Amino acid sequence: MADITLPGASRARAPRPLLLWTLVYGIVTMAVLAALNLPAASDYVGADNDDVLRLVQVRDLLAGQSWFDVTQYRLGLDGGTLMHWSRLIDLPIALLIRLFAQLVPMQQAEALALIVWPFLLILPLMAAVAVAARRMGDDVTMHLALMLTAVFVVTGNRFLLGSIDHHNVQLVLVATMAAGLVDPARGLVGHALAGLAAALAIAIGAETTPLVATVCAIVGILWALEGEVYARAARAFSLTLLVSLSAMFFATVPSVQYAVVTCDSLSVGFYAVVGIGAASLFVATQLPGMGDRRLRIAAIGVTGALVLAGTVTIAPQCLQNPLNELDPLLHTLWLSGVIEAQSFVDQLAKDPAAFGGFYAVGFFAIGVCLLRIVNGDRIRSHAIMLGLIAVSFVIALVQVRGAIFANLLAIPPLALLIGELRRKAREEPQQLGTGLLFALAAFLSVPSAWALFGVLFVEGTAGVTNRMKGLAQTPATMAGAKPACDAPAGFATLNSLPDGVVVAAVDLGPEILRFTRHRVLSGPYHRNQGGMLTELHVGLAEPEEAAAFLRGAGATILVFCPDLTPTQNIASTKVDGLYAGMMKGEVPAYLRPVPIEGASGMQIYRVELP
Repeated sequence: MADITLPGASRARAPRPLLLWTLVYGIVTMAVLAALNLPAASDYVGADNDDVLRLVQVRDLLAGQSWFDVTQYRLGLDGGTLMHWSRLIDLPIALLIRLFAQLVPMQQAEALALIVWPFLLILPLMAAVAVAARRMGDDVTMHLALMLTAVFVVTGNRFLLGSIDHHNVQLVLVATMAAGLVDPARGLVGHALAGLAAALAIAIGAETTPLVATVCAIVGILWALEGEVYARAARAFSLTLLVSLSAMFFATVPSVQYAVVTCDSLSVGFYAVVGIGAASLFVATQLPGMGDRRLRIAAIGVTGALVLAGTVTIAPQCLQNPLNELDPLLHTLWLSGVIEAQSFVDQLAKDPAAFGGFYAVGFFAIGVCLLRIVNGDRIRSHAIMLGLIAVSFVIALVQVRGAIFANLLAIPPLALLIGELRRKAREEPQQLGTGLLFALAAFLSVPSAWALFGVLFVEGTAGVTNRMKGLAQTPATMAGAKPACDAPAGFATLNSLPDGVVVAAVDLGPEILRFTRHRVLSGPYHRNQGGMLTELHVGLAEPEEAAAFLRGAGATILVFCPDLTPTQNIASTKVDGLYAGMMKGEVPAYLRPVPIEGASGMQIYRVELP
């Protein structure tokens, strides 16, 4: 079979300049992020609830909770909530805290660790994107990709100070997989790193599972098409994936859970299915007679059939979205308000101005890759990137969280396009259209540019002004106008009360866990259905019936925040419910107010039931 190679695939690479420029761009990006965010920072933990609960989980690990026990005992109903998050993310953060704690007090150690961790991840992200771009093009492509990545990092929210959930790590892993696959030399190291990244991605979070499956399929297809020239790379990928995932399974899953299938975390389901596919591909590349393309295609077909059979047999429930099992009430009053879980239809209806920022760059990159393939231009690399971007884009159509992966993966092919248009514009300065096309391509390759265009087009200049005013408001200035529910005074008063069970709006749950010793019923996590439903029923029920729910949950404290959206949604859903009455100042006698010393929008009540 004729090998499908990229033009210039045999050119010598220059790893040292690439690493040097990665370091330069990375340091500049960190400096810009720090300058933009540190002066106005009021907290060292990220704004996302996941960042807060991740810190709580890390604290539990440092306090002696078992490595194999990821139960959050202070969240949900009696017995706690078994979380689906991986200790693989907890570990480096915990080690950083331990390191800094040797030098400064614990709170400062936490702050330093939560600043350093997301900043450290910027360098491997940039390195992976730079490698992918350099392999697709040249040094100009690499520089443009690094610039686009810097803008991606600075204008996004995954690498901000205190961003310690697992999404930034997943971005690094996805970029690493892409860089390994587009290697025109079919290098063993790159494919082994891609296999390791695939294993880590599965172990850390289920969100990237479809993307990892696509990476595995691409490796299998490339071997079927290219044969012996790609066989060693396919073996390196599949063997590393199998060994790495095996190590992570036994290193993070407790023995009592070995036979339990879960679809939102690493379990025997994902381990067995991926193991079947990786082992089958590795064996297939070693079989005699595989010089015949038809036999290779047949072998890949058999591998796919084995994977499908394994999935249907071992983990058929994982063929659907785990969130489909949520109670309908939670879909209505919680999930429908979670932005990252929205479909493209919901996003377009709720915030059309932001629609382009999520979807336009991925769509643009898909079009560019298709056009390149049709024109026979670097077919192999563009076909690989097309598969990865397209899958991420399809995921984003179902849940907007997939858009960030599509936007990241779009950078190498779009950097290549911008570089070529730049060269043509320089060679033909008299052609105004070429220069305009170069500028337009650069503009269209930046998600934040689409977002700005969307605000201008949909909301006009007034919308831009309003959004900038909102961004300019620091927590201190907003609190000066009206005390916030999450002001420190409220949590301080709450923490001074005897340890108990707190009923509060779902968004407050992680903060209560962070700042107090109490157990809280509700937190925005799908495994906490029982706790969330109990809090919803308390707020929806009439006062007498709400008392029964409070008694059944063993609640001792109720925290009420009329300004929070979840509370307002519950109150508007049931106009004669407890929360609706409390909105009007109608507080039942069994709720005794607790005075708060200091400014706070929080209302705290002792639950005193007969």
